[in-house]
Amino acid sequence: MAFDELERNIGVLFESKDLLTEALTHRSYLNEYPKWPLPHNERLEYLGDAVLELIVSEELFAKFPKEPEGRLTVFRAALVNYQILAKVAERIGLQDFIMMSRGERKDVGKAREVILANAMEALIGAIYLDQGFAAAKKFTDAFVMSNLDEVLATKSYKDSKSELQEVIQEKLKLTPTYDVITEEGPAHRRIFTMGVYFGDKLIATGEGTSKQEAEADAAKNALKKYHK
Repeated sequence: MAFDELERNIGVLFESKDLLTEALTHRSYLNEYPKWPLPHNERLEYLGDAVLELIVSEELFAKFPKEPEGRLTVFRAALVNYQILAKVAERIGLQDFIMMSRGERKDVGKAREVILANAMEALIGAIYLDQGFAAAKKFTDAFVMSNLDEVLATKSYKDSKSELQEVIQEKLKLTPTYDVITEEGPAHRRIFTMGVYFGDKLIATGEGTSKQEAEADAAKNALKKYHK
């Protein structure tokens, strides 16, 4: 597959096309094409995650010199979560270039967002190896850090679980509890659905790639009902 269009979209011309191809190879693709000469993208995803966090941490550290580390941490988490990365992936047309199985290609919703977000991290890892830190930083600044104003305006960095607990303890004198409703998907791409309960009553559900992420989503959905 030719990646010229993607390279134009992101402003990076790879020296190693194999690195770029690896970044776009989903694990499921190897099941259908076992003779594919390159590995899947999860090692690059691992590396890209670390590079992304360092770049965003450094940018936030410089941009907000008076903010404590706890607040910088929640800003960073809001910028590098899978929803933001999936939106960036769609913006650059990444979904048209990811190689995956026919079954995975049919996925929609959260499962699709996770695939896109993971490929984004793998792409950042590939840029770092191919072009160096400066190029990875330029890409991250252009496509990830550019979402900071929206994150701050919408306050999507707020800790929804803590906020829900404060609201409900004040209004109902209860502490919200959380429980797993479903776990779906393979081990490397698990999707959790968590419920938030007031006593025995299920109030809202949320989804995420970890229990913590799903709990936060459930709390956010509960707040829409109770935080007037």
